[in-house]
Amino acid sequence: MPLLLLPLLLVGLVLLWLLLLPVLLLQRYRLGRARQRAIGWMVGANAWLLLVSAVLLLTGAWVGQRWMADALPFAAGGMAAGILAGVLGVRLSRFEFTPGGMFHTPNRWLALLLTTAIALRIGLGLWQAWVHLDAGREVAGLLNQQASLFALAGLLMGHYLAYAWGLRRALRGAS
Repeated sequence: MPLLLLPLLLVGLVLLWLLLLPVLLLQRYRLGRARQRAIGWMVGANAWLLLVSAVLLLTGAWVGQRWMADALPFAAGGMAAGILAGVLGVRLSRFEFTPGGMFHTPNRWLALLLTTAIALRIGLGLWQAWVHLDAGREVAGLLNQQASLFALAGLLMGHYLAYAWGLRRALRGAS
């Protein structure tokens, strides 16, 4: 009997995710534009770990080319665009130097743009899945259409990588 409830539980979890998705995106935007304190060791660790993550993303895209055509070029292009966005983000951020440390406030329009890109990609993925499965095609064929996930991942990774290194530079310049 409990195994019969498993599909119902999965459908319930998907519906809960769909209901909470707007709240999650709103929270992502709110936190993306919030004033934050820059702590030296945390900024440095974040910058280096993001560099490792960027290499792993590109490696994953290279491996993913076996199943998704153009995964690596999409990831690299997204990362290049993200690095440009991150440099722009550092330039547009507001830095405050107080006796309690350095604080930074990211640009709200850039945070909105990145959050909108995430929302649009989620919508595109859901629409592609609906159309693909409605036509009665195999689920494996749907994977071929998902290389733009690597582009979005590269965009976000590049942005946060460039922003973290720019923040590290600003923090070092302040001391």
